[in-house]
Amino acid sequence: MMEDYKTIAIFTYPSEYAVLKHLLQQRNIRFVFQNETMISVLPFHSNALGGILLKVHLDDIAAAEGIIDHLNNSSDLRIV
Repeated sequence: MMEDYKTIAIFTYPSEYAVLKHLLQQRNIRFVFQNETMISVLPFHSNALGGILLKVHLDDIAAAEGIIDHLNNSSDLRIV
């Protein structure tokens, strides 16, 4: 159920989170990118739709935030 998920990041385009998505999948973190399909079809509507929301299951938030922090602090690859 979606009430078990919380938004922890917002992106404008799918290319901004390609590596992050792969890492979340590798670690079996439960997540969904809300608006991903719509913005893939209509990329210039991203801001009007509120962006692509990374929603993570409440039990997996700490692990997901750890991955984002690691990407932001240890490389040239930054997650916005």
